[in-house]
Amino acid sequence: MNDKLPRWVDLALIPLINLILAFLVAGLVVVFIGEDPIQAVRLLLVGSLGSSYGIGFTLYYATTFVFTGLAVAIAFHAGLFNIGGEGQAALGGIGATLVCLAFDWPHWTLALPFAILGACLFGAAWAFIPGYLQAKRGSHIVITTIMFNFIGAALVVYLLVNVLKVPGSMAPETRNFAEGTHLPFMHEILGVFGVAISKTPLNLSAFLALVGAFLTWLLIWRSRLGYEMRALGFSEPAAVYAGIDPVRVTIIAMVLSGAMAGMMALNVVMGFQHRLVLDYVGGAGFVGIAVALMGRNHPVGVVIAAILFGILYQGGAELAFDMPNISREMIVVIQALVILFTGALENLVRFPMERLFVKSGTRTG
Repeated sequence: MNDKLPRWVDLALIPLINLILAFLVAGLVVVFIGEDPIQAVRLLLVGSLGSSYGIGFTLYYATTFVFTGLAVAIAFHAGLFNIGGEGQAALGGIGATLVCLAFDWPHWTLALPFAILGACLFGAAWAFIPGYLQAKRGSHIVITTIMFNFIGAALVVYLLVNVLKVPGSMAPETRNFAEGTHLPFMHEILGVFGVAISKTPLNLSAFLALVGAFLTWLLIWRSRLGYEMRALGFSEPAAVYAGIDPVRVTIIAMVLSGAMAGMMALNVVMGFQHRLVLDYVGGAGFVGIAVALMGRNHPVGVVIAAILFGILYQGGAELAFDMPNISREMIVVIQALVILFTGALENLVRFPMERLFVKSGTRTG
């Protein structure tokens, strides 16, 4: 965080201006293809937030992005840029699947703790290797995590085709999980209290994502390990001088990051699909990078940014249906513009803000 700027400017105003710029440029693209940008925004918001059906899908996508965004944020505070969430989430799906297929679970309350353990262990194991190579061999974490995304994808394909696939089936997917492993959907949970909402994939994992965000906050800002991670992220020489072991902290940070990425399997595999299918991650690991950047690597910011990307995903699908000229690829362009302005072009807004507030502070001082 920049000490030249007030906290509210760094955490709220700059991301908001970046977001507005991204949508203004996206609006120009919509105008260029001959559509009304105001109508496009209206359809985007109505499709994602205008009904319990749209809200359910929006929060379902957001739940996944919270897990992958937190995974990036945890590593970032230790000075590590973990872009291997895609592979770690894929392996987390394997871990959760093996637990769900191991027994004929009588109830989800019994299966869930072991599924969490399986998803976290497999995701953490896949992040441990790049973390170890970074800490002990000096291998760059960005390069190794990119490589492990591809290796993880290939491993999942092999397992689905040769080991976990239903005998005699051509589809690269596992058999359906026992009903006792199915997490309750949100419409079922709220129905118990007499609240009727549309049937959507939104499930109990949404609460787990919020718990994960709270635990991440406790880890980073209320624990000794979190202090060591932040110290290492600010300055490795200073951390070493203070007696912090960079090898240990680097490996632990990557393991925790991978475990959080693996947790997204609960939302998709155990909460909605009830089986493991090919490419179930669907790019959520990479979206998590944008979510963490936009959320300033703070759990609250990650949750808010994840909801924004959930709106883009769900509203974008509705927009592509109602405005055929705006294809699914156009929605990807809008998402890319948000990433561009909140990440690569952040200083486009930050530098003028610094000059403005430094001058204001000088005058008042």
